[in-house]
Amino acid sequence: MPPADLVCPDCGHTFADRWRCSCGAPLEFASTPRPDGPAPDFATFDSRRGLWAFSDFLPVERGVTLGEGFTPLVDGPDPNVSFKLEYVSPTGSFKDRGAATVVSRAVELGVDRVIEDSSGNAGAAIAAYAARAGLDADIYVPASAPAAKRRAIEAVGARVVEIAGDRETVAAACRNVVEAGDGWYASHAWSPAFFAGTATFGVELAAQRDWSVPDAVVVPLGHGTLLLGAYRGFRALAEAGWIDDMPRLLAVQAAGYAPIAGETPGTNDLADGIQVREPVRRAAIVDAIEATGGDAIAVSAKAVRRAHDSLRTSGFDVEPTAAAAVAGLRRYRDRGTLDADDDTVVPLTGRGK
Repeated sequence: MPPADLVCPDCGHTFADRWRCSCGAPLEFASTPRPDGPAPDFATFDSRRGLWAFSDFLPVERGVTLGEGFTPLVDGPDPNVSFKLEYVSPTGSFKDRGAATVVSRAVELGVDRVIEDSSGNAGAAIAAYAARAGLDADIYVPASAPAAKRRAIEAVGARVVEIAGDRETVAAACRNVVEAGDGWYASHAWSPAFFAGTATFGVELAAQRDWSVPDAVVVPLGHGTLLLGAYRGFRALAEAGWIDDMPRLLAVQAAGYAPIAGETPGTNDLADGIQVREPVRRAAIVDAIEATGGDAIAVSAKAVRRAHDSLRTSGFDVEPTAAAAVAGLRRYRDRGTLDADDDTVVPLTGRGK
């Protein structure tokens, strides 16, 4: 099968491949597969295939894998709260889901070099999957990016390109190189193939719960790669007739970087993975939150630090950005948005460094 075409949801133009529409909007797959028939028993899925066990929902053929997907779903310390341990993924974050599908898309297209801009986890994931596929990779990072994340990128043979400035400056520098034709943009913010991978989070979560969904999912929000992925996964299941309801999507942003929740006093520089002031798919994020009856809030560095310490003493070794979701869970409960008996899932998105 040839690679799937892309379409612009704003102007309707279609392309064989392009990183964004000529009108400037993000692109989507022109069509996405759906399975026929009722939902199968969870035991029928071959967990050895990782997220590719859900290939009936994927518009990309498997070109590369490191065993991503099928992350554990465990009880959290609080009643009616479950944690999905995305941080046990091959490179330590949920970004492996998107990296597997976006690099597989690159393989489908015959690409030999991928380029990405990332403050850390997405860059490490793209670098690792590119190495697995035998592709060169250039990862553009802020000069202030954590040293551990730069080392993780370089360890698998990718080239780190440091750019002075904030994440928007880094992204602009990366896109200039892409526009000059010096590589294929494996962007976690722009590529629909990346979101096809993160959509498996929703499919997998429902499968692990025997095709039921929780009342709510509390998700850290930067560019929306997990929130939108979860929404698309749940929506795909509803379209297939495999689930009856959609969970509320409750987003958690970092104070000072909260364009969806609305700015609050102070700046949360601890949750570095969600320090995004201009999400590429902002309209889609707002639509997903509104469509599920969800909400968005911002949390402080103090709240994240408290949640981070609590998680570690409970045995969950995560990075601060992952703890932001737990800090958000507590605030949602304090506000009455979540009741104590609401069935809630919180993804723990990234491993401690």
